[in-house]
Amino acid sequence: MARNKEALILLIDVGPSMHSVLPEIQKVCSLLIQKKLVFNKYDEVGVVVFGTKDTDNDLMKEVGGYEHVTVLQPIKVVDGDLVDVTQQLPQGTLPGDFMDAIVVGMDMLIKKYQDTIKGKKRICLITNAMYPIKDPYEGTKEDQVYTIAEQMAAHGMKIDCIIYRGDQNRVPHNTTIEENDMLLSIFSKKTKAKAVHVESSTSLLGALRTRNLAPVTTFRGDLELSPTCKIKVWVYKKTSEEKFPTLKKYSDKAPSTDKFATHEIKLDYEYKSVQDPSKVVPPEQRIKGYRYGPQVIPISSAEFEAAKFKPEKGVKLLGFTNASNVMRHYYMKDVNIIIADPGNKKALLAVSALARAMKEMNKVGILRCVWRQGQANVVIGVLTPNVSDKDNIADSFYFNVLPFAEDVREFEFPSFSNLPKSLQPNKEQQEAADKLVMMMDLAPAGKEEALRPEFTPNPVLERFYHHLELKSKNPDAAVPPLDSTLKRITEPDHEVVSQNKLVIDEFCRNFEIKENPKLKKSARRLLRDQKSGSFEGQVGKIEDKLMDIVGSTSAVKVETIGELTAVQDFEAMISRRDSPEWVSKAIFGMKNKVLDLVENSYEGDNYPKALECLVALRKGCVIEQEPKQFNNFLRHIYRFCEEKDLKSFCELLASKDIMFITKTEAEDSDIAEKDARSLFVKAET
Repeated sequence: MARNKEALILLIDVGPSMHSVLPEIQKVCSLLIQKKLVFNKYDEVGVVVFGTKDTDNDLMKEVGGYEHVTVLQPIKVVDGDLVDVTQQLPQGTLPGDFMDAIVVGMDMLIKKYQDTIKGKKRICLITNAMYPIKDPYEGTKEDQVYTIAEQMAAHGMKIDCIIYRGDQNRVPHNTTIEENDMLLSIFSKKTKAKAVHVESSTSLLGALRTRNLAPVTTFRGDLELSPTCKIKVWVYKKTSEEKFPTLKKYSDKAPSTDKFATHEIKLDYEYKSVQDPSKVVPPEQRIKGYRYGPQVIPISSAEFEAAKFKPEKGVKLLGFTNASNVMRHYYMKDVNIIIADPGNKKALLAVSALARAMKEMNKVGILRCVWRQGQANVVIGVLTPNVSDKDNIADSFYFNVLPFAEDVREFEFPSFSNLPKSLQPNKEQQEAADKLVMMMDLAPAGKEEALRPEFTPNPVLERFYHHLELKSKNPDAAVPPLDSTLKRITEPDHEVVSQNKLVIDEFCRNFEIKENPKLKKSARRLLRDQKSGSFEGQVGKIEDKLMDIVGSTSAVKVETIGELTAVQDFEAMISRRDSPEWVSKAIFGMKNKVLDLVENSYEGDNYPKALECLVALRKGCVIEQEPKQFNNFLRHIYRFCEEKDLKSFCELLASKDIMFITKTEAEDSDIAEKDARSLFVKAET
């Protein structure tokens, strides 16, 4: 018997009120079987439907009753036939009794497994719970549910209840619905149960737990508060990334008559000498090499082990800080949960007291963690209290890894309020944008939040498993089109868009909407290819292109302004946000570049390039709100050209309408609109 084998009974409501959602139920149930075939091929599953006209179950034959409950598939090991069963669910004609279905599912598990595989027997109920259940022969309905819950706990069973109430079933909460919700909540109190309410087919697709992951402790040991105060704790992973399954290489070279062929492929590697390619180097003559510049430095395994940092296993508290000092965006990697040693009452009390004190004082702890002996790295993280509001669940902590100083990325962005008024929205534009944002709210008042993370599956993985199931039946099957339910995750909701067409139209009327053409050339080459001397009427176009380039510069961190790509380097430097010093460095470097080009020009051959750099400098100073830097430099250029007898460059600037940055463009400017061209008035005359 497999170690992590699970026995699962699917109880599916197929009554008239569930007909509209049956296609989605078929998808999620068949996907569950498909994933079990990949990850848990020894699991066993049974399928029971209720709300059918006919009745077919063992309890009806043995004791009577339990009508309209049909066992579609007795418990069996997952296979391809089970996928077909879940994809062809019948449509019932009568309202089903979910309590009868639960008892039938329990009976199937008890008869099949008795008291074995405790804790790995699960019932999954999918219904809308809109119709009343039958009254028991003795006692009340609540007494009946308590009795069933006690039997479940005694036999080590779990139950997951997925209650679907979509828009088509949205009716005022009557006494029947409230009573059914109360009865199902009893299972959560008395057994290991989970009740989930969903309103959309997308949430339904993610509500059913399709993989059974056995929790494995990352660490078991002491949480050291001080050398004399330690708490026994266990650490588990709370969340982890869902990845593609590991696909192994398969060989079809084995004879078809060989029933014991494994079809596995074994890879052997040979290391050969560079001097003599025909000679194979044995393992004892090999040594690892590590690059150091152009050289390769050999390091033996003994030297490598001696240089390793080998911290001792343990979790130590470094101190406490206010919760407001640790930002949410500092968290790295997966979340861990730290609980007290389950069998240690003193540890349970200590963890609970510490968690509640931290919660009351709004504090978090800073931990130094080494999960395993000989672990190469040390983890520093934040300990957040998780105070439980349920009596049967103990208090615990959440642990998130924090970055070291080298891992922190501080991005500083200029405020939109510093931009010139011409680049700021007016009142009508702001109102139209506000309405557009409100229209796209995924959690509107009175409705279920759309695309809740815990109920939203990964569409890439879902499509992969669907394609895998098709390939198992037909090796030449093509990739299927994206399912309509998954499209609601990857594409805008057409219903929401159509309902708010007026809001979208109003936004389009207030803003100039145009298609952004795909550039064939990179942003770095955009201005490099401008021919010198072709600046007639091009200054405005250059400014527009520079505006597009800001914020989309190369990923390479530029630190100086080069000769051939001065404008691009300036834009890259001024866009860097890892230090506020880059803006001043970029402006200073561009000033020197302009002066150098003008001074070293022969008969004006460098003037077009200098003009291009000056235009870029002006645009950058407007965006970064540094008007005085440019205005003072423009005055300096004018005086410099007069001293060096380079008045022809000033004439070029005047003809291209290069002017001061005015107060309209930047609030810090001391130049009025009427004085913008005052510097070159004499030159123009």
